Amino acid sequence: MGWRKRVLSFKYAFQGIKILYQTQPNFIIHSVLGSLAILLAILLKLSYFEWLVLIVTITLVLFAEAINSALEFLTDLISPDLHPLAGKAKDVAAAAVLITAIGAVVVGLFLFLPKLLDVVKTLYTR
Repeated sequence: MGWRKRVLSFKYAFQGIKILYQTQPNFIIHSVLGSLAILLAILLKLSYFEWLVLIVTITLVLFAEAINSALEFLTDLISPDLHPLAGKAKDVAAAAVLITAIGAVVVGLFLFLPKLLDVVKTLYTR
């Protein structure tokens, strides 16, 4: 593949991200929540391994949301009329996002809750 095609592939990928932000409110919500988690991670001074887990988790949620959106666009193209199988495809894709989001909450609890409890304990023992 030539350099021009490689550059264009990045252009199309960034166009896809732009489409997600322009058309998918849930992608924006997940991005904001991921950014808040990163801010909290900075404030709580997460370890290298904790950062790794956090970044992978955020990436998985955003990835699931992007795949869900792509499947919804494709389903709408293939089946513009309501069809039970099209609805099932969309529901299962949405379930994938929900599963990753629930997993992200669990990861967040494991990463942040002990550190937040330590902060609260420190504040009350002064």
